[in-house]
Amino acid sequence: MTTLASPRATGAARPRTALRFAGLAAGNFMITLDATVLNVALPDLRADLHAPAAALPWAVDAYTVVLAGLMLASGSIADRWGPRRVYQVALAGFAVFSLACALAPNVGTLIAGRALLGVPAAGLVPASMALLAALCPTPDERSRKVGVLVAISGLGIAAGPVVGGALVAVGGWRTVFLLNLPIALLALVASRGLDARAGTPRPLDRLGLLLSVIGLVALTFGLIEAGTGGWLRPLPLAALLVAVAAVAVFPAAQRRAAAPVLPSALLALKRVRVDLVAAVSAQLIYYGLLFALAQWMITTRGDSAAEGGLAFLPMTVPVAFVPLLTGRLVVRFGAHRMMCAGLTLDLLGGLLLVVGGSSSWTILAVQLLVGAGSPMVIPAFIADMSAAVPLELAATGQGALNAARQTGTALGVAVFGTLATLPAHGCVLAVAAALTLAVVAPLARNRRRARPS
Repeated sequence: MTTLASPRATGAARPRTALRFAGLAAGNFMITLDATVLNVALPDLRADLHAPAAALPWAVDAYTVVLAGLMLASGSIADRWGPRRVYQVALAGFAVFSLACALAPNVGTLIAGRALLGVPAAGLVPASMALLAALCPTPDERSRKVGVLVAISGLGIAAGPVVGGALVAVGGWRTVFLLNLPIALLALVASRGLDARAGTPRPLDRLGLLLSVIGLVALTFGLIEAGTGGWLRPLPLAALLVAVAAVAVFPAAQRRAAAPVLPSALLALKRVRVDLVAAVSAQLIYYGLLFALAQWMITTRGDSAAEGGLAFLPMTVPVAFVPLLTGRLVVRFGAHRMMCAGLTLDLLGGLLLVVGGSSSWTILAVQLLVGAGSPMVIPAFIADMSAAVPLELAATGQGALNAARQTGTALGVAVFGTLATLPAHGCVLAVAAALTLAVVAPLARNRRRARPS
């Protein structure tokens, strides 16, 4: 006999669920906000700390490098120790290191603080997605919530420069970091009711964790250095060689590990492999084009920084609302069909950039196509990964997915940063979208939406 929950009980549960979801949303918003909020504060920071110009990019990128490098490891640790424990410790750590950044007496200390800030940030992302899987047990509900989370994260990216500029005007660059304290506190309070299940007891794969961190940190660092300063310098080449060596040794270490950091059972799932490919491609296309157009608008077209920021609105604004629509469309049409739709828009944007020249109308159309395309792909593969992976490996799967996303972002900046013309950018964009479509399309042909077994 099935016992139905009373309307009163269901009604009482909804505010609690909304509050817990708000705790996850606040953490994700804070991470993406912190990735962009410092950019507009750099002139004030340089004047206050008397920092050399060469140090300023690393005040921003130190956070990104560590965040990307620890994604895979933090997912494995969250599954082992329990996602709520990792999420709450990461929130507290984010607040502490944000305060340390705000109090930094010199640029060297600030860069170190930014690097340390990337450690809890890496813990927040996979743990939050594992908690979302427990909070929303049905695939349809989870897909809708993933769309909301991605939209909120996109809002953090878009709001970063605006919020940062306002804070700097009011209280200087240090207020950019102090903003994290109330957000982290609110997220910590809201997360108290989240799933408190214990992690899965298993040995710690120390060698696998070490290799994954070295490989991803070296890869991200090397790609950022190559994209901003050139591929043939010793520093990026050395970093990329270290990354290749770590990646080459990693599979053998995983075969010998009793509990590998990246379980073979995870990669054996075709949907997981497809989601990882889509993650790299969507991030490469979106952030690579964003970087390339920024350089073109300022150096070739002669726009000011303010004019360039406004010119990007057709590409950045859709990130705040397209994922909301995608989350609902995934429920109706399936994740892989939505990935194909988004990649098709990316492909059209690339082809238009190849043949359309550099007129303002062409640039506007390309921004609208890619600004809708990649933000359509991203919530689809996040939702599909959440449905495809067993709950006990949820954080590990999301850690791998977000490591792929961060790699795609760094690769996009590195590849697009070395291309001189808009048609060349369009060609790379179109090829990346077409190849990914070839990988995703076979799964999209199945009319029945895939669900976890």
